[in-house]
Amino acid sequence: MVDPFTLEIIKNGLIVANEEMFYAFGRTAKSPVIYEVLDYAVGIADRNGELIAIAPGVPGFSGVLDFVAKEILEKYHGELKPGDVIVSNVPYNSGTHLNDVTLTMPIYYKDYLIGFAINKGHWSEVGGMHFGSWTSDSTEIFQEGTQYPSVKLFIEGKPNRDVIEIIKYNSRLPEFTIGDMEAQVASLKVASRRVISLIEKYGLESVLDAMNKLLADGERYAKLKIKELPKGEFEAEDYIDDDGITDEPLYVRVKVKISDDEIIADFTGSSKQAKGSINSPLPATVSGVRETYMAITDPHAFPNGGYFKPLKVIAPKGTVFNPQRPAPTSTFWEAMSYTTDLVWKALAPHVPDKLSAGHFLSILATILGGVDDRTGEPFAIVEPQPGGWGASYNSDGESALVACGDGETYIASAEVYERRMPILVERYCLNTEDGTGHGKFRGGFGIIRDYRVLCNEASFTVSIGRSKFPPWGVDGGCNGPPNYCLVMKQGEEPRRVRKVAALLLKKGDLVSLRSAGGGGWGSPLERDPKLVLWDVKNEYITLDTARNVYGVIIDPEKMEVNWEETERLRSEMRSRGSAICP
Repeated sequence: MVDPFTLEIIKNGLIVANEEMFYAFGRTAKSPVIYEVLDYAVGIADRNGELIAIAPGVPGFSGVLDFVAKEILEKYHGELKPGDVIVSNVPYNSGTHLNDVTLTMPIYYKDYLIGFAINKGHWSEVGGMHFGSWTSDSTEIFQEGTQYPSVKLFIEGKPNRDVIEIIKYNSRLPEFTIGDMEAQVASLKVASRRVISLIEKYGLESVLDAMNKLLADGERYAKLKIKELPKGEFEAEDYIDDDGITDEPLYVRVKVKISDDEIIADFTGSSKQAKGSINSPLPATVSGVRETYMAITDPHAFPNGGYFKPLKVIAPKGTVFNPQRPAPTSTFWEAMSYTTDLVWKALAPHVPDKLSAGHFLSILATILGGVDDRTGEPFAIVEPQPGGWGASYNSDGESALVACGDGETYIASAEVYERRMPILVERYCLNTEDGTGHGKFRGGFGIIRDYRVLCNEASFTVSIGRSKFPPWGVDGGCNGPPNYCLVMKQGEEPRRVRKVAALLLKKGDLVSLRSAGGGGWGSPLERDPKLVLWDVKNEYITLDTARNVYGVIIDPEKMEVNWEETERLRSEMRSRGSAICP
């Protein structure tokens, strides 16, 4: 039996192995979406496919890594060898969309299978009908790129040249794709070496015992945290804007049941799988729920397969949360984010110390690419956008953070894009133009990010959600504004869009991405007038908004609150009972 001190050393050794794998990939990858945005996640699983350790990364990816390991175990039935590397991206059993490619290396000590090192990263190009591969107008997965159904990329340490050639010839950016692939393989080798070194230092049995105890302790701790939660059934419903093919909204709902030692999230009753590409594969759906599960139990807990064991997710086959082949999934995040948000919405009023009001939610995923006239080389911006988060019961929401599903991702710097690509980042600022969800505590602000095209032609793809159904407020707080994008072609009127696939842009054209502010918490009439004044001074809101929404009268010359007039106006507004949200 492993003593507690050795267990802690091994546990931290596994964490360090993950972190080294994470940073090795980020520092050696070819694409900005990896080395700037950090659009990937890594983990280590045991020999049964149970997650032992997860490094910081995209939480929507981290939560599917065990599905990958278990699919490989089921497919190969003991046929794996030391040095093998498996490439996977088919979404239905273990993935998200085809761009998110997972490489997995079985870790062997001598001839004994210890577990798996797993790295899931966004490849900028895997073929398909449009540049950048993912698209909002696909109607079947065959249009979205090349599928890698858990096949061997390396065989006993030697590259499988045939598979690598297929990957290379099905990418519009082969140099970037192969570069990212090689960086992933290198990172897996780093993790494998670190695990082997733990075994060599502490012994095989000690490391295996430590893995088992980590899983057992994770489950035990999770159940202790679940006991602290309110018990019962909690429900929420909402609408996804559309599927990219029609303008019809998709109804979604969840029923969350919390008992003494289990949480069940049941999405029965949600819309059937969509014709368009917004469908969330079951692994992504489970991963999305795991995010809120961590938030309400302990966001600082050590996540592993044991910690997730008390969580059950029900999503009937053939629905938008469990699509069946050949349903398209290339903008899966449009539905996946709702799995997180629905559970969040159902529970936020009951655990206000753990969950905020609704946030902008959408990834606002963007592809802008083409050929650089100066060099003749292809270029591509592939990135998420940040936005406003909802207020909590005792504080304003955060501004300009990525959505919940993107977790640890960064926003690429304007300087990197402008130096390496024929793009001008003309504006990048808080979106005070559209505002935020007002309340006793207001939501955070979204952003405005403008890209001006400097080459002869470029292709633009964007997928934006929460444009028709904005971020929700709590306890009388106002909803936030919508997400959207403006396309400004020279000589044409600005065009407001939610989803665009491979739109042709010319030199001088501009796209302006506008993310939403978060929802408010509590009535705006309860907001401290001093906070309203602070917002006016910082140009977050106008004097008119201070008066008409918050009932606060501010002297424009002295920039002071007129307390007597404010109290009179607020009393009048409360007595009218009129709507105060814009």
